[in-house]
Amino acid sequence: MIHIYPYEKLGQADYGWLKARYHFSFGDYHNPGRMGFGALRVINDDIVRGGNGFDTHPHKNMEIITYVRSGAITHKDSMGNEGRTAAGDVQVMSAGTGVLHSEHNKESSDTSLYQIWIIPREKNVQPRWDSALFPKEPANDALPLLVSGRKEDEGKGALFIHADAALYGGRLKKGASISQKLQGNGYLLVSEGAVTIEGKTLKKGDGAEITDTDSITVTAPGEEAEIILIDVA
Repeated sequence: MIHIYPYEKLGQADYGWLKARYHFSFGDYHNPGRMGFGALRVINDDIVRGGNGFDTHPHKNMEIITYVRSGAITHKDSMGNEGRTAAGDVQVMSAGTGVLHSEHNKESSDTSLYQIWIIPREKNVQPRWDSALFPKEPANDALPLLVSGRKEDEGKGALFIHADAALYGGRLKKGASISQKLQGNGYLLVSEGAVTIEGKTLKKGDGAEITDTDSITVTAPGEEAEIILIDVA
């Protein structure tokens, strides 16, 4: 089963320095029917204006994934980590017992990103942060694995999280199709372009919940597309 959540119907906020669309309840946006999807708690589609960002603030017992779509974001935390994550790359943070961090757009232009929170399978782990570069070439048969907390994915080069979930992402050439297996349920995000799945079309910014299936086929029918797929229990 596939349920599409169009971009224009997502929760939203405009703080001047930040424009956000919310797939689930977050901040001042509260929708009792949209409190999460399994262990997936937050997906924020953010645009951070150049020279602005999230000042130092705390987190605890949450796995936080940031996928930068355009521009770059600079991370700094109380563990002594500091790093710049650019477009097409990913950073992860396990908040665990508690961490303070900031995320600033130090670029002159706006940065767009997905902020994804997943509830961990165990509480009070040692906080950690990591980031990685990933291939920019279009996907062929399946999407590249970017992030995973599953034991069977150890050694595959994915960023680690303390959660029973995996995140895949990549680009599809015009007319290309990929098939992706699912262990749990899936949440699909269209970062660029448009795709079809089981005869349904998703455009840029849309999301879709995918349930009751162990695999999906995604096609980019009219233009190159970029997608993220979160496989979560």
